[in-house]
Amino acid sequence: MIEALAEFHFIRAYWLLFLIPVLFLWGITRPKKSQKQDFSESIAPHLAEALRVGAAETRGVYPADIAMIASAFIVLAAAGPTWSRMENPLIADTAPLVITLKVTESMENSDLTPSRLERAKFKITDLINARAGAQTALVAYAGSPHRVAPLTEDANILRPLLEGLEPAVMPKDGDSATDALAIGEDILKGNTTAGAILFVLDDIEPSQLQNMKTTEAQLLFLTMLPEGDTIVQLDNLESAQVVQFSNDDQDIRQLQRFIKSAYSNALDDNDLVKWRDQGWIFAWPAALMCLLWFRRGWVIQWVLLVCFLASPSGPAQAEGWRDWFLTPDQQGQIALNNKEFAKAANLFEDPYHQGYALLKAGKYPEAITVLTQLNTPEAAFAEGLARIRNREYRPAISAFETALERRPGWPEAQHNLEVSQAILAYVETTREQSDTGEEAGIGADDTVFDNEDGRGQDTTAQAPVDGSAPLPADQWISAIDTDMQDFLRNRFLLDNQVQEQ
Repeated sequence: MIEALAEFHFIRAYWLLFLIPVLFLWGITRPKKSQKQDFSESIAPHLAEALRVGAAETRGVYPADIAMIASAFIVLAAAGPTWSRMENPLIADTAPLVITLKVTESMENSDLTPSRLERAKFKITDLINARAGAQTALVAYAGSPHRVAPLTEDANILRPLLEGLEPAVMPKDGDSATDALAIGEDILKGNTTAGAILFVLDDIEPSQLQNMKTTEAQLLFLTMLPEGDTIVQLDNLESAQVVQFSNDDQDIRQLQRFIKSAYSNALDDNDLVKWRDQGWIFAWPAALMCLLWFRRGWVIQWVLLVCFLASPSGPAQAEGWRDWFLTPDQQGQIALNNKEFAKAANLFEDPYHQGYALLKAGKYPEAITVLTQLNTPEAAFAEGLARIRNREYRPAISAFETALERRPGWPEAQHNLEVSQAILAYVETTREQSDTGEEAGIGADDTVFDNEDGRGQDTTAQAPVDGSAPLPADQWISAIDTDMQDFLRNRFLLDNQVQEQ
């Protein structure tokens, strides 16, 4: 509420000048109190009393009052009151977040059972689940920083990578928080909306704080220490938000508030995102007041209206009132704003908005069916989102490429294209590394054809001896828990080799 009041302003403030003539007309049109006339000398007293205007009753509200109040509401509505930005359907409703996890021997301390590192993983998982649908990236660091996962909305990509992070997979010991910050800034640099960088750690060397004082990114810290313990070095970071570990979800809620605040601040600095016009709030009371003029004598029997609304049959008779004033697409937009995505999909007649609502409702196949029939770049972009969430990575790449063909240089489409290509490469690499045939029961003397030169193409293998079938592509990630540490260790070693060169 306080943030909304701080952001409150009028989009078209010059309309407020019309309040001056409204007040002037109000002053000259409102009836003055009638003066009593004394007829007692020439007319009988009982007849004189009946002839006095306004003697029997005193009216406090006149038609001019209602008219001028309605006019004032109309002026306020036309001025465009607002306190929030409009959501862009192609941008998540929360700020992008880069989670930077410290993976060192000190994080193996068991003062937080089973260990600080394991509890940190639990907290990160809770935060990812709470930010369902928001973009999250993962960075790990010890003596060297490493990009684990790019910004993605798919929590299923992050979880197995997070589970594989152990001190044993880190090539170097030490504290490279500054270099990890640089990676986080680089990840956020390619995003259209400014985000936040969350450090999950148990300690930090003072020498690593210098660059953190000058960064423009919103810094958050989750300290993995027993309740009551603090990291005193972080007190020097005045612009950073430090959240203490808690055994309940209080720390997660606090982090979400800070992340939401970062998103709101980013929207305020983004002139491309329009302010939401809330003038309808004043338009409705003005419309209700205008209804008074449809009755002779301008007075409506409010008691009848209240009785109608309070009666059991009232809501049933007025159930379809929205159809009188709003089109199906307008009703669908209201449902979409209220996050009633399934209802919005049923209301929308516009195919793009219907497909987008189906996407948000998690009905990915239905959304793909609707969006593939459209020839706009927005439809191809949304189709790519639906396919990647449906684990159709190669068709998702094609969809984002189509979006770039229809709108060259679109940064969001280019970013999602790179993300989907990275996911596909990861899945294919994992498949190749696991193509020994052991999972499928293929014997040592059987023939298996490598698919390294034709990723994504059909491969030929002899039928399993024991009748077991190979795992489908969308289950390969969840089937490699024991191999994830080896994968991360090799990848981090390659990162170090590239950095040294």
